[in-house]
Amino acid sequence: MTSTTGHAPHTTHHFTYVLRLADTALVLGHRLSEWSSRAPTLEEDIALSNIALDHIGQARALFAHAAKLEGRGRSEDDLAFMRDAPQFLNVQLVERENGDFAVTMARQLFYSAFAVPHFTALARSSDSEIAGIAGKAAKECAYHLRHASEWVIRLGDGTEESRQRMQAAVDELWMYTGELFETDAMDHAMIAQGIGVDAGSVKQVWDATVDAVIAEATLTRPKSGWMSSGGRRGQHTEHLGHMLGQMQSLHRAYPGVSW
Repeated sequence: MTSTTGHAPHTTHHFTYVLRLADTALVLGHRLSEWSSRAPTLEEDIALSNIALDHIGQARALFAHAAKLEGRGRSEDDLAFMRDAPQFLNVQLVERENGDFAVTMARQLFYSAFAVPHFTALARSSDSEIAGIAGKAAKECAYHLRHASEWVIRLGDGTEESRQRMQAAVDELWMYTGELFETDAMDHAMIAQGIGVDAGSVKQVWDATVDAVIAEATLTRPKSGWMSSGGRRGQHTEHLGHMLGQMQSLHRAYPGVSW
């Protein structure tokens, strides 16, 4: 059995694998929370807030598991609030600013179309904690996918202005989608142990899902080209640092305080 307190290479990989999942969930959750009281309608304000809470709930469970795997006494709050941008390992897609509503929906479509099959596969992880979190997350992300898909179709097949904005959002974010399917030595180590899954294996499902939504929305799929990468290695866009500055300010001003 893998130790949860030592620091052998495979244990470090295990911690990092979970941390990547947690960081991506937290950053996307916080981004969506920025729509609270600012969404186009009251109903959408509630919907986006609930989706944000789903992602933050996933992040909390994953951070708590990562902290146990690390075995150095850090808490989920320490992992969320006491690390700087280069220490975050989320994909760059989720750190992108909300932009207008079309950008937010395109970002959610791209991520959720990946998250559903990815978490579904992770629900069979040999790490029972990951499996349990992933099983619940897959169900939540299925709703997120349906919600985002409906909005992308509504905007793409709507007025001329809404279609232009939706197409611009898809074009803008496309270069960040490739990172979702990357695997490295750490991933392969986790796959070999049955803990992780090959993210590249869900690319075909993602393509089919996204292509179907884009077609129904009367949009044009961007041509394949250069893809931005590096978030999973701590290399981020300028957007993440600004976001963390706001998200972490209270905890850093009063570290260790209980509310």
